[in-house]
Amino acid sequence: MLILGVDPGLITTGYGVVDVAGGTVKVIEAGTIKPSPKDAFERRIAKVHQHIAAIIGAHKPDTVVLEKLYAHYKHPATACVLGHVRGVICLAVAQSNTPLVEWSVKRIRKALLGNGNAAKPQVQDFVKRLLNIPKAELGLDTSDALALALGHAHMLRFKLI
Repeated sequence: MLILGVDPGLITTGYGVVDVAGGTVKVIEAGTIKPSPKDAFERRIAKVHQHIAAIIGAHKPDTVVLEKLYAHYKHPATACVLGHVRGVICLAVAQSNTPLVEWSVKRIRKALLGNGNAAKPQVQDFVKRLLNIPKAELGLDTSDALALALGHAHMLRFKLI
């Protein structure tokens, strides 16, 4: 089963495609999408859409796992911006007729690390060890995206969904 995990962000969107088969997990592709901060807002979200659509087209994942929107009351504008980014990701997924699953950060961290409040560096270390990736080659946004894919696979395996 091919799973694409996506950690949305306007500055950096992380993504990771994993192949889960026969009890093994293999990274097919992982990285980040970084629109230029000098570009207009609409160009930035268009770049995220184009890249996600290209990744889906190239790998044809069975499922796309997207991080649920978390909004802190002190930063309402952040939720609006992330909503736009999530929207173009959802559009790319819908255009490809690929099933979309959304998970909260806490639920994924609880499933993988046993602690829903684990910090980003803890998630990064876990993903790095599990997938045998050197830390220098794995950014926080990419590790979060891979964690989404891995967490979804884990919950499918143990029928937690």
